[in-house]
Amino acid sequence: MSRKMFFFLDEESSPIVQRYESYLSGSEKGYFDVEEFEQIVEYYLRHGRTNDGYKAVELGLKLHPNSSMLQIKHAKICLADSEYDKANRLLTSLVDTNDIEVGLLKIEASLHLGLTEEADNLAKNLIRENRGYSENIFVEIALLYISANEFEKALSFLKKGDKINKENTDLLFEMAICYEQLRDLKQAIETYNRIIDIDAYTSEAWFNLAQIRFSQEKYRQALEAYNFALAIDPDDSLACVQKAHTLFQLEQYTEALESYKEYEELTGDKWANINWVAESYEKLGEYENAIKHYRDSILQNGLSYDTLCGIAFCLLELGLFGESFYYIEKAIELNEEIAEAWVYLGEAYLGTNDIENALIAYLKAVTIDPEQPETLMAIANICMEIAEYEIAMQYYYAALEINDAVSDNTHLLIAIAAYSTANEDIAAAELKKAMDENLDSTKLFLEIYPEAGHFIQNLDY
Repeated sequence: MSRKMFFFLDEESSPIVQRYESYLSGSEKGYFDVEEFEQIVEYYLRHGRTNDGYKAVELGLKLHPNSSMLQIKHAKICLADSEYDKANRLLTSLVDTNDIEVGLLKIEASLHLGLTEEADNLAKNLIRENRGYSENIFVEIALLYISANEFEKALSFLKKGDKINKENTDLLFEMAICYEQLRDLKQAIETYNRIIDIDAYTSEAWFNLAQIRFSQEKYRQALEAYNFALAIDPDDSLACVQKAHTLFQLEQYTEALESYKEYEELTGDKWANINWVAESYEKLGEYENAIKHYRDSILQNGLSYDTLCGIAFCLLELGLFGESFYYIEKAIELNEEIAEAWVYLGEAYLGTNDIENALIAYLKAVTIDPEQPETLMAIANICMEIAEYEIAMQYYYAALEINDAVSDNTHLLIAIAAYSTANEDIAAAELKKAMDENLDSTKLFLEIYPEAGHFIQNLDY
């Protein structure tokens, strides 16, 4: 999400608008010339009040029927209301003029009507007729193409403007945004750095640069850029919360909590990031604090799958298996097609020594998402416990296929399972692998099978 700030000043037009509205209410008499009507309509357009703008144009044209400038304002209102055909007709009916505003409006109407070739020709003509207008003509044309999602063409105009003036930061902002939309992030970064080189106190450039780095998962660089943005504008709440998210990704949870608190102080909104706050406490192992914030989230926002799973996880970590069932079952009611809650259900059943239901829950989890080595290991371990050794071996192997370092003792467990089913060749091969990882593997193996000394001695090292 890139930002570029625009500010409109209404000091000149506001008194005229006030006098006009007093005139409409009958509390004041008066006369308005063409220029005053133009200012009134422009004020309404800037504030999204197109109905009021249309009424002002209508009245203005009654008083000044030959005003081409009011006809232009009429076309602008039609464009603002997405009446592109009507706007195009109004603009076409105007006497030919080299007026830049008319040319830009014609391009805008053509683009929205899908008449891209006509828009391109209008743009070329406008540039040719206004060569002395500096690089800003390219910026204004580019903005129209950007609004029509024609980023490649917009960029081509901006590059021409950039050749005229390489210090125009408004132009560079639009270039950078085009590069972002085209996923050319390298060029976008270079362009934001150009803006910063021109004016290092441009907080929006730092923010946008940080956003790109965040999207690239380059969190250290993102954090640095957010810090610069906040140094320039300490009240930038969006930069503050993005900094918090970045710290979270960097696993700096204490610092993330501080930034979330700063965001709350800036905005007065304690609810926007409450789940992030809860999860930060969870990551810090402060499970009671995490549960409190997750529960506050439920009170404010209602039940959600993620919040319920967050509470369940914390309760499991606290060993409160019985209390966790309510939250896990509610999560499954909300979405039974996500594996996470089923894994937690398996853990809760294990914690209450209900092995049969734990196995059912784990099997459901891997049915939904087979790529879970830890869950596959849990299933294998249960199968070992109930003496289903061949099945256990299948799940251990399945876990290793996904992650060959899923556990330090996986090969040892397979060796034990294989030996239990008289598969001594497999047992020997797996025990050798286990010994490569841990020299104590034979000792552990003999603790389970003390009679296997001869088997150990015959291993071919």
